[in-house]
Amino acid sequence: SNLAYIGQGTGNTISYLLKHLAHIFIGLIIIYWIHKVPFHYYRGLSLIALPIVWILLAYTLIKGTVIAGANASRWIQLPFIRISFQTSTLATLVLLIFVARYLSKKREEEIKFQESLLELWLPVFITLAFILPANFSTTALIFSMILMLTFVGKYPIKYLATIIGFGIASLLLFILLAKAFPDSHLFSRVDTWKSRIENFSTDKPGEDDYQIEKAKIAIASGGVYGLGPGKSVQKHFLPQSSSDFIYAIIVEEWGLIGGFGILILYLLLFFRFVIAAHKAPSLFGKLLVVGLGFPMIFQAMINMAVAVELLPVTGQTLPLISSGGSSIWMSCIALGIIINVTKKEEEIAQEISDKAK
Repeated sequence: SNLAYIGQGTGNTISYLLKHLAHIFIGLIIIYWIHKVPFHYYRGLSLIALPIVWILLAYTLIKGTVIAGANASRWIQLPFIRISFQTSTLATLVLLIFVARYLSKKREEEIKFQESLLELWLPVFITLAFILPANFSTTALIFSMILMLTFVGKYPIKYLATIIGFGIASLLLFILLAKAFPDSHLFSRVDTWKSRIENFSTDKPGEDDYQIEKAKIAIASGGVYGLGPGKSVQKHFLPQSSSDFIYAIIVEEWGLIGGFGILILYLLLFFRFVIAAHKAPSLFGKLLVVGLGFPMIFQAMINMAVAVELLPVTGQTLPLISSGGSSIWMSCIALGIIINVTKKEEEIAQEISDKAK
């Protein structure tokens, strides 16, 4: 409800409720239609979609839209409809499918490092280079998930060590360039990263301290049973209370029971992803479940950890719960693909059963 009053809000909370319900309804439709598309089709689609994603990321970096005063290089305004789209969410989806495709294609071949640099890591680093200037936390999360996916896909560990070193060196080079050209638009977020780390590791006051303080007040106010649905007080003071810090508001309104309930739901979802990956009918299907499902869980854990000050402020939303159409829809696309993988496994099991009869 705080969204209805901030900025140029009119106080009409029903419109925001209906908008969020519309996002969820569209998301359910997306899941239904995506789960009908055979998952092996995404091999070729990832190759076609990756250059398109680069164009969108470059456009976002140059012509991004300001959302509630946040950094301008994360969203683009979709034409003809008043919806902002965060292109990094689409890039994450496409890139992880692309990596899964490469690893499954090379499953019975000896991976040569020089060839993998061109075929796998060059597209990965190009994509991350477009995302990094505006969103370090998302870049770090994607890179970590890709490393996890390559490890599961049996990419040689000795090569992974070199890739990690190159990634660290690239980040240091970016920071050095930011110091050399402090007025450049591309490096405007570096000072924010620095201040967030300093605020987390010291008692230095800052904007993030205000957010964390309000989040902790919300959590403490909730107690065991919470203040009740819709009765949060801190949502009127806590910035991004409907997205980045929504977990603190959930605990305030639903108490520790609600907070642990959300955590358990994500752990159950993670457990289902593990089972789906184990039963997947092919290596590509297994890697799809790991690559698309696990990041959703890790992002949720990061969001909750930020709310209780276990991690510095990152700007990561709570998947499937935070407000925002594009993030919900991308999560629904990922879930639709995962459901199709499990559906394929069930079809194979049924065929085997029918033959046995």
